[in-house]
Amino acid sequence: MHVIIQGGGWCNDVKSCLDRASTRHGSTLHMSKVEVFSGILSNNASFNPDFYNWNRVKLRYCDGASFAGDAVFDNGTSLLYFRGQRIWKAIIHDLLPKGLGQARKALLSGCSAGGLATFVHCDDFTSYLPANASVKCLSDAGFFLDARDIAMNHSMRYFYKSLVYLQGVEKNLNKNCTSSGYPELCFFPQYVLPYIKTPYFILNTAYDVYQFHHILVPPAADPHGHWYHCKLSPKDCNAVQIATLQGHLTIAQAVGDWYFSRRISKEIDCAYPCDSSCHNQLS
Repeated sequence: MHVIIQGGGWCNDVKSCLDRASTRHGSTLHMSKVEVFSGILSNNASFNPDFYNWNRVKLRYCDGASFAGDAVFDNGTSLLYFRGQRIWKAIIHDLLPKGLGQARKALLSGCSAGGLATFVHCDDFTSYLPANASVKCLSDAGFFLDARDIAMNHSMRYFYKSLVYLQGVEKNLNKNCTSSGYPELCFFPQYVLPYIKTPYFILNTAYDVYQFHHILVPPAADPHGHWYHCKLSPKDCNAVQIATLQGHLTIAQAVGDWYFSRRISKEIDCAYPCDSSCHNQLS
């Protein structure tokens, strides 16, 4: 069985979480009724030879903390329930009698904020499966870095710290990691990964849009807009900007090779823009 966690960012303060509550990332009332399963979720054997006939379950993202929050905010005016962790548990318990509990092979994957959620829940997911099951995890664009931005500030660290505090995430993070004394850092994959026991496949681009725009060059770090054109399209970055990007920072078949242990899957592409297969380049 392949369980996929949908992405959709986070909220770290009351205003952004209230705004989120009225969107498809905060309420089932606003979610689409149909989801497209493509890529590694496809049922086409030509495109997805290893996983096309697996049972697939997509977890719709409806909290703002990668399914890790468990708190209530009530100031007398605004009321917010952060229940990501409870939703995660409820979904897994619902799936167990429907086949997950007897699965011989299982993969937990996610994209973006859903990819980060796999780091939070990977070993917990494994604990529900039979001891002899082959269980692995995959993060697609979910390895968000604790890195300084171009102004040498830890913008993302402060963002995650407020998120962890507001949504009561700390108690649901890896206990071995949080014992270090800086529990909010354990929302970053780089700090929790050493404690994860389940095999992992990490897929990330050096030019990940979110990390580029919000971690390396957040608006506050570029008040004069020197990175404006570069952020619109990497082809407009100058040599210094490309060097900064590179200093920081078919898929289905590669994942199949890794999952079934056919070979070591470690593919590192050449520097932008050498790869002509990038058909989504902006012009």
